Amino acid sequence: MKIVFMGTPEFAVSSLDILVQNGYEIVGVITVPDKPAGRGHKLQQSAVKKYALEHNLPVLQPEKLKDPVFIEQLQALNADLQVVVAFRMLPAVVFQMPRYGTFNLHASLLPQYRGAAPINWAVINGDTESGVTTFFIEQQIDTGNIIFQEKTPIAPNQTAGELHDVLMDIGSKLVLKTVQAIEAGNCTTQPQPNLPELRPAPKIFTETCRINWQQPTAQVYNFVRGLSPYPAAFTTLHDKILKIYQAKPIIEMYNQTAGAFVTDQKTYLHIATADGWIDVLELQMEGKKRMGVQEFLRGNKV
Repeated sequence: MKIVFMGTPEFAVSSLDILVQNGYEIVGVITVPDKPAGRGHKLQQSAVKKYALEHNLPVLQPEKLKDPVFIEQLQALNADLQVVVAFRMLPAVVFQMPRYGTFNLHASLLPQYRGAAPINWAVINGDTESGVTTFFIEQQIDTGNIIFQEKTPIAPNQTAGELHDVLMDIGSKLVLKTVQAIEAGNCTTQPQPNLPELRPAPKIFTETCRINWQQPTAQVYNFVRGLSPYPAAFTTLHDKILKIYQAKPIIEMYNQTAGAFVTDQKTYLHIATADGWIDVLELQMEGKKRMGVQEFLRGNKV
């Protein structure tokens, strides 16, 4: 069976690798164009492209997915199936092309958390369970019929980055299971259930990451771990952005206004919330490196 794989970040590499390791013929890898990044604005390849080049897989990097030249190149690959992991919304002319269709791996238990940032929002909302879903792509994003799902617990202190790695691993295994089921001709699907309340997972922008200290401690703590390590929740100190990567919640009334900084300037930094405080453990001041709180306090007056 000839497969075209579409993906961009590290999360997708694990799924591509498991298909390669199991001997599937990857006739093409579709990923984003190289983009300038870093201080030198050097062109950076996506994680998927780096893997593809290392394994001598043909790569296509279209600017626009409806470009007639790209469509022609894709048709020439004559794929039986397309597998999508953390890529872009596909036009119908692309996802309807292969005879077995196109399926996507999504990092949530659909229909919950449709959208660009399902891992972050599950942690931010304090969920105790997450998972991955494979489904056949349809016109509306993340709405197609479910093929398989796999659940996993979210620990009370787990960060989005840690959950990402767990879902990346079980997701790659689910991709392999899905391809094997399609290949064997025993792939059954079911429509996504109609739930009374659906939680969205919209793209996260810089301003989304600003901490609201008027919220309860548990909510602030979930917000911090839901954005750690990237893009990181932040507040401001001396008119500079202060990112918080690790913290500990203390639910115990502080005689301080929400948002107030309390420190001995040596060993601890507490920030007051609506019903307690956040004990900051790891942070990064704008223009500085990421560091533990004691190292930070040695070089910064609060």
